[in-house]
Amino acid sequence: MAKKRIVVLTGAGVSAESGISTFRDSGGLWEKYDIMEVATPEAWARNQDLVMEFYNQRRKQLYEVEPNAAHYALVKLEEKYDVQIITQNVDDLHERAGSSCVMHLHGELKKVRSSVDESLVYELEGWELRKGDKCAKGSQLRPHIVWFGEPVPMIPAAAELSSTADIYLIIGTSLNVYPAASLVGYVQRGCPVYLIDPAEVNVMHIPGVKVIRERAGKGTAELVDELLKEA
Repeated sequence: MAKKRIVVLTGAGVSAESGISTFRDSGGLWEKYDIMEVATPEAWARNQDLVMEFYNQRRKQLYEVEPNAAHYALVKLEEKYDVQIITQNVDDLHERAGSSCVMHLHGELKKVRSSVDESLVYELEGWELRKGDKCAKGSQLRPHIVWFGEPVPMIPAAAELSSTADIYLIIGTSLNVYPAASLVGYVQRGCPVYLIDPAEVNVMHIPGVKVIRERAGKGTAELVDELLKEA
């Protein structure tokens, strides 16, 4: 008998307990940096050094943190379910915890790509991308990140995956970032939906959603235990 499929949409709140700064919370990254200066194609065209430094520092931090209880709970869920993770996060904490299937909507921090051919993607050795690091076609390598104002190429695949869920989990996201926030709209009618977040999230558009007002680590661990008992 085939395992039921659980599709999980994760956001910054999943990684926050590992010590990774979120963008939107008080004290988050956007209070220290102007978004237009570090996370847009225009910023890259204007000041590559600043953009590279911003992502180098984020990459350096990523090497210093570890997965947390939420990441490990989702791995545990694979004992009895087909677990497919769609993440808005650019870190690799889901993979490092041991999750088998992770789709990154907004790119991956430890990868870089060509400035002229987005199909040329490379694993970056270490945390530092430098001026003069070039792709096979001779262009400067850039962070493998979907910047504001750029299309999100993985959205169609994520929407298709969301439509196949038997159970849908939303963890650590405000559902304010589009097009990622639109994915819940592809979930089939009658599919159980759970949302875990300590903040108040507008869920008026999600019929029958069960809201768990907890931080990702505690809320995910408790829900996973419950789902494993039901399986």
